[in-house]
Amino acid sequence: MTETVLTGTVVPGDRRGRELGFPTANVELHDSEATLPPDGVYEGWLEDMGGIRRLAAVSIGGRPTYYGAHGARLLEAYVLDFSGDLYGQRVRVGVRSVVRGQERFSSSEQLIAQMHRDVEAVRRVASARA
Repeated sequence: MTETVLTGTVVPGDRRGRELGFPTANVELHDSEATLPPDGVYEGWLEDMGGIRRLAAVSIGGRPTYYGAHGARLLEAYVLDFSGDLYGQRVRVGVRSVVRGQERFSSSEQLIAQMHRDVEAVRRVASARA
């Protein structure tokens, strides 16, 4: 997959990622939604206003575990090894390698377990790229 770079502003979401132990930056895109890659989880990065680029697990999709087929399509980035406040920042997000397609899980616990595997997959892909 060719890297896709998107620009947007970090906005408050429903804070579900924080509840699950994976706080995400919900990025309201300034680019056309047509530029989004297909729904799924990707290895990528998030660059803040200060120009600091950090590894991220990037999710694109409607969050089917909680919203079924009716969830709004979002771009969320879980920035690895980061704790801080990105709200209101204009950021750039790079979407690189596919980790997996979007799935619906029967419980939050199953989703959390998969998210742990996703983060490890992101680290492996990024390490192989280096």
